[in-house]
Amino acid sequence: MAGGGRGLPESTLGEWLRRFQARYEPTITRLLLLSVFVVTLIAQFVKPVGDALQDKVFLGSALLSVVAYVLYSKVNDLDASLRVPSRAQVKSRELGTFVTEAFRDRTVEISFLGYTGETLYNELYHRLEELHEDPGPTREVVVRFLVPDFRVPMTVPSRVGTGGVPVDDVEFRKRVELKCQEYDQRLSGLARRLTSVGRVAAACEYRFYPGIPRDKICIFNRELVLHGLYDVSARTVGFSPEPDYYDPQGYRTDLSIWSREDTDDAKAAVETWNKHFDALWELADRPSWHRGTLD
Repeated sequence: MAGGGRGLPESTLGEWLRRFQARYEPTITRLLLLSVFVVTLIAQFVKPVGDALQDKVFLGSALLSVVAYVLYSKVNDLDASLRVPSRAQVKSRELGTFVTEAFRDRTVEISFLGYTGETLYNELYHRLEELHEDPGPTREVVVRFLVPDFRVPMTVPSRVGTGGVPVDDVEFRKRVELKCQEYDQRLSGLARRLTSVGRVAAACEYRFYPGIPRDKICIFNRELVLHGLYDVSARTVGFSPEPDYYDPQGYRTDLSIWSREDTDDAKAAVETWNKHFDALWELADRPSWHRGTLD
């Protein structure tokens, strides 16, 4: 068998070295600093040692070593306390922060899968308006919304029937679809205006996917994913004599963060979500009311 030596494979060796460094580097660094302190302190008061090391700056060096040791420990502890968990949660109302950060790039790609996209729409509309006056570094914007196909019977959204049984309600579905149509047309209109000016190429589009609004997913520049679950049992109270409706409230949804800058597991999750969304987008149906589509 070729290459049948006893050495570790390169990838395995690299992983072993990283684990070794992570485990022993703090201890080794502390021991080295303490050793310098002890030696320089002895050299200050034990003349043969001082003569051997040739100089009288040992006390200052000792003090500096102690300071370095203390600082190293504190910085290490501070770094550990400030490290953001790879799956930290945020509120849906905090989406504006992520939208603003995404628009710092030259190419902006924002993808949404969920109910109506209202929370994200509100943040995007104002941000796209601002590009007319000051595009900053942004030169291309692509926004994609995947929402449930409200043209077919659904259990959510729906009317709350006797005993809490969901009853499909055509009129309610139409109202929700009209809301998505309004968001699509406003964002698409802004995108066309931006593109016509020539400084920024922009495109926005809504499409339908089959199913109920269960997951809420926002993907920013293919680098960061926010994912949460809607409360599908949430109700909107109708005005009498209207009934109640099962109507998820997206702004109340907590979202977990996945970033390519985090752990290997987080990177893999981001890659999976991107592939999943791209596949759904290709299979999704284009609404008849959309003016112009993304290719």
